Amino acid sequence: MKIAIVGATGEVGRMMITCLQELNLQLEVLDLYASARSQGELLYYLDQSIAVQELTGKSLTKHYDYVFFSAGGGVAHTFAPAALQSSELIIDNSSAFRQDAAIPLIVPQINADLLLGYQGIVANPNCSTIQMVLPLAILDKEYHLKKVIVSTYQAVSGSGHGGIQTLEKQRLGSSSKGIYPEPIDLNVIPQIGVFLDNGYSSEEEKMRQETLKILARADIAISATTVRVPVMYGHSLSVYAEFERELDLDKAAELLSQAPAIKYHENSFITPLGLGPSNLSHVCRLRRGVDSRSLTFWNVGHNVRIGAAANAVNIMRAHALQAGKIGESDV
Repeated sequence: MKIAIVGATGEVGRMMITCLQELNLQLEVLDLYASARSQGELLYYLDQSIAVQELTGKSLTKHYDYVFFSAGGGVAHTFAPAALQSSELIIDNSSAFRQDAAIPLIVPQINADLLLGYQGIVANPNCSTIQMVLPLAILDKEYHLKKVIVSTYQAVSGSGHGGIQTLEKQRLGSSSKGIYPEPIDLNVIPQIGVFLDNGYSSEEEKMRQETLKILARADIAISATTVRVPVMYGHSLSVYAEFERELDLDKAAELLSQAPAIKYHENSFITPLGLGPSNLSHVCRLRRGVDSRSLTFWNVGHNVRIGAAANAVNIMRAHALQAGKIGESDV
C-alpha cells in the first residue's frame, strides 16, 4: 500500500507512524509531509529512515491508497479535497469535516459498515468522544440510550505540543499562562475551546454532536462539561447514562468486558498514568446511577492513541480489509 501522513512531525502524526508500525504493515510507500521548518527531518518506520517533505500544492497529486491528515482544520480544508483527485481515502483528524452530513464520522468498532465501497474523506472524531462512545454504543444496543451527562478531565497533550510545553514551564516556575486562559499547573480549567452563545464550549458541543452522529441517534439528550487538567497524556471521563430499558449491572459488565477496543476493570480502577501504550478505552467503577435504568462509570483513554492516531489507523485497517488491500493475516 501507498500511504501519506500530513502533519507527520506533530504529536498525533508521530503516533500514527507508531500505530502503523504496531500493525507491522509492509508498505510500498510511506511519504511524510509537514511545514517547511520540518523539511528534511528524519523519522523512522520499521527501522527505515524517511525524510520529511514540505507540504506544497503539488505534494498530494500522486496516488496514495490512504492519506492521513493531522495538521489542523485549515490545512485539511485546503489540501484534502485536492488529494481526493488522485487518492482513494482521506482520513482527517481535525474537526473540519466532522459535521458534514456527506462525510462519515467513523469509530470502526461501531460503524465500519459506512466504509464499505466508500472513497472520499473520512472524519476522525474528537478524542474524548471516541473513548466515551465505544462503551456507550455497546450499552445503547442492549438497553437503548436516552441521556448522557459527562464531565471530562482532559490532558494537556490534547492541546498539542504547546499544552505540554506550557505545563512543563509552569512546573519549573514560569508565571506565563502559555496557551491557556489560566495557569494549568496545580489547577483545573473548565474551558476547552471557545464559549458558544448557549454557554457550552466548542469541545462540549463537539462531544454532543459527534456522539449523536456516530450512534446514528438524534434523540439522545447529552450534556458535557469539559475540563483541562495538569496531566500529560490520558483523558478521564465521568459518565452518567440513562436508558429506556432496565439494565442488569452484571450483564452490562459482561457486555463491556467482551467488547472490542474496551478494557473493563472489575473491582478496580485505572488512572492516566496506568495507561501505558494502550489503544483501548478503559471502563471501571461501573455502578448504578439513580435508578435501575441508569448507570455511572469512569472512562480513561490515551488521547493521542485511541483518541486520535489509533482510531485513524483502525479506520484505514477496516477499509483496507473490506477492500481486499490486506488480509487478516497481514495485521
